[in-house]
Amino acid sequence: MAAQTGVLGVVKAGGTAIAEITGFSIDQSSNMISDSELTDAAETSIAGRTSWSGSVECMWDDADGVQTSMTIGSSLAFLFLPEGPTGGSAQWTGTGLIESRGLAASDESIITQSFSIKGTVARTIGTV
Repeated sequence: MAAQTGVLGVVKAGGTAIAEITGFSIDQSSNMISDSELTDAAETSIAGRTSWSGSVECMWDDADGVQTSMTIGSSLAFLFLPEGPTGGSAQWTGTGLIESRGLAASDESIITQSFSIKGTVARTIGTV
């Protein structure tokens, strides 16, 4: 597979694209449950519950209804499209809560906003 760039990436929340995004990330993990016995030479584990989290970074746009709707504690359906919405491209979907929201402003720079998302429904991986 050829290397990909993020220039076409899109994130949708509640079915609508978030304006002015500059980056996003998605992490999936599983709890590891030890099933080691006293006589085992090495620790062994089995997979437990899975979870996911994500983040979205964007330029602050107070006219974007999606950004303004992403308040702390709100639950939204998310669609992450790293290659854009082109047919056959990868997509990650899942429902999550806005866990935190940050705003950063400094001299001679664009005001930025970031969102942390905690998944509440299992994330799925598929194609557009």
